[in-house]
Amino acid sequence: MRKIVVLEFITLDGVMQAPGGPTEDTSGGFKYGGWTAPYFDEMSGKEMDKQMKGTYDLLLGRKTYDIFAGYWPQHTETWPQVNKITKYVVSKTLKNPTWENTEVIKDIKELKKLKNSNGPDLQVYGSSILLQTLMEYDLVDELWLKIFPITLGTGKRLFGKGTIPASFTLVYSKISPSGVIFASYKRAGEVKTGSF
Repeated sequence: MRKIVVLEFITLDGVMQAPGGPTEDTSGGFKYGGWTAPYFDEMSGKEMDKQMKGTYDLLLGRKTYDIFAGYWPQHTETWPQVNKITKYVVSKTLKNPTWENTEVIKDIKELKKLKNSNGPDLQVYGSSILLQTLMEYDLVDELWLKIFPITLGTGKRLFGKGTIPASFTLVYSKISPSGVIFASYKRAGEVKTGSF
């Protein structure tokens, strides 16, 4: 069975929309695209390199897939294997993807079948709508978060309506000179409660 690993850039208030640039995702009137840029330092780049250079496939929502397909095929210098790895895109409308090694997943049944198959782990980037489905069906095994020292108050959030109660264990953390917290969490079962 494959693990589903969610890699996200988020603000302190949980916003994940358009971290990479002003025009990346302006839906809902979002005007803060590119909010990661002022904080991205050399250490952050090295951490991202480590996360992106492993053996894995990609699992993406349709909008993130379109953004990636429009950029990464011609920019492989920082992500050399991106064209060769399998890209699974969850979409009911995508018929003939042109980016090599792309497979379309149409529904939750196919998604569960993919997770239960043999193969490398699945990394999820962006894909805010898909993430809500993954969390609703308790399919997220790990969260590799990059938490930026900024609040935006608006935008698509990592933990939205699909979030179910779940506990996680911190398995890795590091802080960049610019204050970005790299924190990786592994699913740790049900929520436990108690009193002091």
